[in-house]
Amino acid sequence: MPSRPTDPGQLALGLEHAESLSRDDFLRSPSNAAALDTIERWPDWPARALVLAGPEGAGKTHLAAIWAERSGARILPAATLGEAAGPQALATGALVIEDVRPGVDEVALFHLLNLARDAGSHLLLTTLAPPAAWTLRLPDLHSRLRAMPVVQIAAPDEALLRAVLVKLFADRQLAVDEALLTWLERHIERSFAAARAVVVALDQEGLRRKRPVTRALAAALLGRTGEDEPD
Repeated sequence: MPSRPTDPGQLALGLEHAESLSRDDFLRSPSNAAALDTIERWPDWPARALVLAGPEGAGKTHLAAIWAERSGARILPAATLGEAAGPQALATGALVIEDVRPGVDEVALFHLLNLARDAGSHLLLTTLAPPAAWTLRLPDLHSRLRAMPVVQIAAPDEALLRAVLVKLFADRQLAVDEALLTWLERHIERSFAAARAVVVALDQEGLRRKRPVTRALAAALLGRTGEDEPD
């Protein structure tokens, strides 16, 4: 079965593999079409600040990267707001605040939202759940966030899950066959996070065992060997 060529002495080093975040590599489906259309309509947004919500690994970072390329936005992790929430963050007139969630530095976020409003800057906030579901200490911040338009990404359908698996394997230069993809669709949770986790695990296990990534390897890794015939 085809797979990535490997050196016989190659070790499983757990190296990071970059995923392509270009527009051409974003996989459109019914679950993300509304979000993609909204990003591509910029600057024709209903407001200058927008919240992009969806489950882990759903493509929020990919969409944020597409918007940053179009708008010239900087990308600021929400976890660093306390250190980098000054006017310099808005120097290009557009900013992505990535992975906003309860526990964020509320004072720094409120300060940055005020700066963006006063400067007329565009903001894109990515988050797991819409702000209406959050519990925050600052009522003014909660009101401001709840007033922002929200566009959501849903869990993937079967076709998108398969396409995501193909892309994740391709990002790691792994050629896989239909048998493996069909098996994974039946045995992993239908989520982007599960797809990413199983691809990483299979890549590392294949390197460790010096074996191609196949259905048999997946069955062995997930402890379901008895359910499948050998490759």
